[in-house]
Formats: sequence, structure tokens, C-alpha cells
Amino acid sequence: MSSELTRRELLIALLGTPAALLTGCGTAGQQTGSLSQIQGAIVGPSDVFGHQLRDGFRPEVAPDAWTDTRVVIVGSGVSGLSAAWRLLRAGFQDFVLLELEDTPGGTARSGSSAVSAYPWGAHYLPAPQKENVALTALLNEMGVLEGADARGQPVVAEQFLCRDPQERIFYKGRWYEGLYLHAGASAEDLRQFNVFTKEIATWAAWRDGKGRPAFSIPVASGSDDAEVRALDDLSMDEYLRKKGLDSPRLRWYVEYACRDDYGAPLTDTSAWAGIFYFASRQSEAGHDAQPLITWPEGNGRLVEHLFRAVASRAKLGVAAADIAPVEKDGRRRVEVVAVEKDSQRAVGFRADKLIFAAPQFLARRFVRQYREEPPEHLIDFDYSAWAVANLTLRDRPGGRGFPLCWDNVLYESPSLGYVVATHQSGIERGPTVFTWYYAYCGADSLQARHQLLTADWAALAELALADLATAHPEIRTLVERVDVMRWGHAMIIPKPGFIWGGSRQKAMQPLHNIHFAHTDLSGVALFEEAFDHGLRAAEEVFAGLNVELKERLAVPAATA
Repeated sequence: MSSELTRRELLIALLGTPAALLTGCGTAGQQTGSLSQIQGAIVGPSDVFGHQLRDGFRPEVAPDAWTDTRVVIVGSGVSGLSAAWRLLRAGFQDFVLLELEDTPGGTARSGSSAVSAYPWGAHYLPAPQKENVALTALLNEMGVLEGADARGQPVVAEQFLCRDPQERIFYKGRWYEGLYLHAGASAEDLRQFNVFTKEIATWAAWRDGKGRPAFSIPVASGSDDAEVRALDDLSMDEYLRKKGLDSPRLRWYVEYACRDDYGAPLTDTSAWAGIFYFASRQSEAGHDAQPLITWPEGNGRLVEHLFRAVASRAKLGVAAADIAPVEKDGRRRVEVVAVEKDSQRAVGFRADKLIFAAPQFLARRFVRQYREEPPEHLIDFDYSAWAVANLTLRDRPGGRGFPLCWDNVLYESPSLGYVVATHQSGIERGPTVFTWYYAYCGADSLQARHQLLTADWAALAELALADLATAHPEIRTLVERVDVMRWGHAMIIPKPGFIWGGSRQKAMQPLHNIHFAHTDLSGVALFEEAFDHGLRAAEEVFAGLNVELKERLAVPAATA
């Protein structure tokens, strides 16, 4: 991405010609905006070392470099940390946690600067409903909750609820409140929006013969009724068309939701997943969606709490390269060959059980049996690529209309807009950090990852600045630093047929003494799903080891 032409083509391809022209890209040979006064870097993840392992780098483990332990957890994303949290709460301490990166958390990790902490991915958590006992226990442990209301729903302490104003949308030179564009909407637009709202309310109220809701968080506590599963046969685009919902404003609103949670357009999103986004967040039909819990660093606050207890058992910068069930002296165990990122030295671990808390595309590379004979279900796991930029500003940009919010979305842009890290701190003026999100939607995922991972810092910084310039023309004069994270496999894409097609259900099944835990096993990339799979895998380990537990937690049984 070093040539002017390539950068110009990138901006036009990802933002469109109008946004690209704002940077000065329209004239051949002209520099694409000025980055000379702006500092920054590409920060993680360790894709180069990861690809080295993917391509077969597995040094031999010296005889004295093996360690025995009861349990190994691979991956310190939310699933791995949740499994470790569950083990410790039950009084089980004989385990080790392996993580390729030097920082835990996966796509929920965070960063910080002299101005503010900020997220590198997931940045909020809807308040849990009363049925989610385990998540309520975690939030109580963190001091986030203040008892329950008259309906028994957990009450979140006010300082952890997203501050007002929460959301605004930029359209034709002006900011408007909310995420549905009411300004200039026709009577037909509003009619269709009301039809869609009632449709969601119907699904939120729906219950099967066992009393289970159609859509619930976590997914495992929802219904597997045939009527619900049938939604997975359609794309969200097809579902809207069958309902006669073709309003451009409504379609944009629903597609924004799909891009936001799945990194996919309407055509690539299962109707089940599209409806899940809206219906699962309502505690009761007709009620508003659950309020949002957030911090300046987003879900990095949750990661920090989970990691604190397990830190002494974690080995950061140590990546599992080969995982194989073995028989030793008549005892079934699992051997893990791992590589220290800095020294490139191999170390080994022998355990009774292993929790693979990483995405399924990595299971295919590092679980020996899957590498030698890949099961068919792994083919159906597809992931979206994302660029996330944190921009440090010396001051806030201006703008017409509704004031700066926590979440700020550009209607005429393919990006997801930005969140303001300092918003939750109550700091209304002066320096701040904007966290900008871009999902590579609508293209072949392999091609999208290649496009993302071959882009240099200047190209990606320019992408963020060019996009924000459509709403904030003065953005370059205010930005001091742009740091960029490239997520090649940011989140699972719930394509039509994936949720109930059988592949994720098969992937959830243990392989000998290897237990799988990751949000991709739900088909939706949410903290609650990762947390639930970590707990489920821990419970499977407990059952296999037949250990006495100090504490039990209610974990929903999978519906499929």
C-alpha cells in the first residue's frame, strides 16, 4: 500500500469516490492528505508469528521442558478467561492458560493513553436478564449491580450505564438523534418502521411449548423449535422482502445492525441472526432493549477483572502449536507443544483435559487430528475482517445538529462510525479518543483479510481520517495520533443456514479429552456467548475429572 495510486484505489473501494476526494486523492500525484504531523502504529495482533505457526513451525520440545498439569486452557479471549474464572470459583487451581499475544482479551482487549483508556473491539454489554445467573454473579463480583427490581431483573449501578446522549446519526451535513433516520422520512418509511418494530415485539413475546423464548442471550437458553429454526433458511434480505419491507431507511437501519454485530450485509446474514439482534435484547415484549453497560475501555474492563485472578497461571506470548490426545501408561491425556513467541523455544504440557478456547479456524491448524483429517463442519465457519482505529484528538470537532454522543454513526458511510472513549467519564470538552470501526463487508472473506493485512499504517490511518472527514472536515487539524488494530478474523459470520445447519453443534462436541469454547460456537460474537461457552467447557471438564466443586453455577443446557 505504499503507492499513491494503490492508496487512492483503496479509499475509493472502501469508502466510495466522494469520501476519497475529500482527502485530495482525486488528482494524480497529489499526496493523500497530510499524515506528517500525525503519529501512530499498527498494534497487534501477532499475525506474522501466527502465520508462522499456521504454516507448520513446530520445534521439538526438550525432554526437560515438559510440564504436567490437570488442565490446559488454550486462548485468553473471553471464553478462555471465563473457563479459568469458573475453575477458580469452584476451587480448582491445577491448570495453565496459554496465549499467543502479550495482552489477554482477544477482540475484547483494550488500550490506554494519557488521555483515556479505549477499546480495541467489543465496547459494551447489555444488562443481563435475571435468567443469566452466571453473568449476574460475575457482575456482582465486580460491584456493577445493585440488587434487583420488582420483576427480579438485575439493577445496574448508574455509573456503569451508558451516559446520555447515547446515539446519533450523520446525514447530509447534520447530526440527528438516534440510529433510525427519522428526519425526512416519508409516511411509508415510518409505516414500515412500525411494522418492523411490531414484528420484533412478536418474536420477543414468542414462547415454545417448553416456555423458552425464540431468542435469548445466551443462545443456548433459547428455543430450537422448527418455526424458529426455519428463519435460518433465509437471509435477512429475503426476510425483509417477504414481509414487503423495502424502505431504504429501514433496510439501512437493519443492515447497520448486521454489520455492527456480524460484520456482514443483509444478504450474508441469516434472518435468525438478524432478528436475534433486536429481539434477544428485550426483557419483555414491547419493552425497550436492555440498557447498556460500558466503560471508557469497553469490555476491556471485564477482561481486566477476569484476568486478574488467573494472571499467575497464565503464560502470555506462548502459543499452542500442536495439540494431540495420547495414551500414556493406560491413561488418556493430551499433549500440547507450545512455542514461546520471543525466544522461539518449544515447551510442552501434558494434561488430563484441554479447553480449546480459540476459534474453530485455529482448531483446524493446531489440533493434530483436525489438521490431518479436517472434519467437514469446519468449512462452514467464516469470519469477517475488521480494522479498528483509535484516534487521539487534542480537542473535539464541531458539528451541526445533535451534540457529540457515545456512539456516532455516518449514514452515508460503509464504516460503523465511532465511539467516544471519554464520554463515559463525563468529560465534555478538551482531548478525547475516538474509536473508529470498519468491517470489510460483502466481499470474499479471504480476499478481505488479504486486503486488510497487506495495508500499511498510512493506508489504514488515511481510511479512518477520510471517513471521519465527511462529518468532521477539520479532523486532521485535531488528531495527534492514530493507532490501528487489524483483526483478520474479528467475528463469526452467521450466514444463512449456519445457526441451525448442524456445523456449530458438531464443533461444540468434545474431541476425546479436548473441549471447545468460543463465541463462534454460538454463531454470534457476543461477550455473553463467549462467557457461556467458557463456563460450559469448564463444567464438561469437571464432569470428566469427577472433582468436588466448592461452588455450582447455573449454566444453560444447549438447545442443540
